[in-house]
Amino acid sequence: MKPLFGKVGVFGVGLLGGSVALGIKERFLAEEVHAYDQDPLALEKALFLGVADRVHTEVGPWVGELDLGILAAPVGALAELGKALAPWAHPESLWTDVGSVKAKVVAALEGLLPHYLGGHPMAGSERAGVENAHAGLLQNAVWVLTPTERTSPRAREGVRGLVEALGAYPLEMPPGRHDELVARVSHLPYLLAVALNRMVAQSPHRDLLMFLAAGGFRDLTRVASGSPRMSRDMVVENKEALKEAIEELREVLLELEGLLDEPEGLLRAAEEAKRTRDSLPIVRRSLLPEMHDLVVQVPDRPGEIARIATALGEAGVNIKDIEVLTIREAAGALRLSFATREERERARRVLQEAGYRLP
Repeated sequence: MKPLFGKVGVFGVGLLGGSVALGIKERFLAEEVHAYDQDPLALEKALFLGVADRVHTEVGPWVGELDLGILAAPVGALAELGKALAPWAHPESLWTDVGSVKAKVVAALEGLLPHYLGGHPMAGSERAGVENAHAGLLQNAVWVLTPTERTSPRAREGVRGLVEALGAYPLEMPPGRHDELVARVSHLPYLLAVALNRMVAQSPHRDLLMFLAAGGFRDLTRVASGSPRMSRDMVVENKEALKEAIEELREVLLELEGLLDEPEGLLRAAEEAKRTRDSLPIVRRSLLPEMHDLVVQVPDRPGEIARIATALGEAGVNIKDIEVLTIREAAGALRLSFATREERERARRVLQEAGYRLP
């Protein structure tokens, strides 16, 4: 079957651009994938990992041969990138981007590039770089599309077809609405993660706090481990909507502070929070699957991790992830992650029969 596109260009070969390129290649959506980046090392990795068929450090006539161009550079650089590409773009080519801020980007690019439609796949990881790219990052992800009155039917149909072919779910909304909503569910959580880590870093009890930080703190602040520069650009480009979200959060925190003296009111707020959290849809994708954890107490002596892995392997239980939680003189603990609840419970039985204590 003939691919959807002939030649596709991905401009910016990082985690997201690389994942889009891999998705296109793995699903045979293009005859040839070109990658552009100003970093020769990123392009070298892209070739080695099979992310692209051809790579470029400069724009030129090859851009005019593309059927589809995808801008995946840092959001603050998209407007300038669009200006550089516009003179070379074929009049009938399709264009989109994957930036996490849309109003400014769409306003800049839709007047520059032919058949352009802004986009933002709601997917990512704290692990940056093309070496961490994975086609599964986009599987079942919501992919926001932001058409305007100037969006051509060709762009709407073509970019939506790409999104669906990559296994994602297209969701259309105006660019400004996207920025308002994403500020609350993506950009604000990033600033919260930064704030919580700053509290720890600036505390006179920093070392003790680091030692006491449990899984909940790590999970809540995971997004702070991403690229600081790219994250900085993301929130700065959306600062108007983000400032409104911060003001809303400030009011909610003040309300919760007042409820500390009203236990029943705090309980109702906590129950509402639980209902909201429990009703969030679980997005299952191959890069970030739902994990089921088990904490195991182990003696601090050589070979214990190997013994645990061997016992589970012989029982046919696959460990998806493993983390050393604590190191003490007499004992430590491991966090083991499994793909399903059933595997976790089988692991529990195997390890208990082997004499290990599970809190």
